[in-house]
Amino acid sequence: MWLKEKVHELVKKHKTFNPFEIAAQKNIHVIKWDLHEQINGYYKYDRRNRYIVINCNLDDDFQRVVCAHELGHAILHTRVNTPFMTKNTFFSVSKIEREANRFAAELLIPDDCFIEYNNIFDIASAYQVPVELVRLKCEVHQKN
Repeated sequence: MWLKEKVHELVKKHKTFNPFEIAAQKNIHVIKWDLHEQINGYYKYDRRNRYIVINCNLDDDFQRVVCAHELGHAILHTRVNTPFMTKNTFFSVSKIEREANRFAAELLIPDDCFIEYNNIFDIASAYQVPVELVRLKCEVHQKN
């Protein structure tokens, strides 16, 4: 529940759900780079500077998802350099990766979508996010 509140405070303060805009307002540098096809992105902290690196070969919608995930690291795990977000990160057992995924789900998928849509596939399509992220949001939503 603390994570949902953290995202809510962030959105309220920055007046947007857009991870690129939030990163810019928080002076987190977002760099789009030609990364290996297995690497979606990563977060790096260096001398009080924060960087989100996103694979420029991903489509715009998935770049937004990657940015939200890496923004989660920048907010929740500020001084921890994270490993590359690879194709299988949604299934990670690492605590910080799970938290970054939950952060992205809370930021990109509104709570009321479960009232508006019949299934997770419709939600994923409507918000242009992976079904795995909707499943994660659904698990958290059902617990509350």
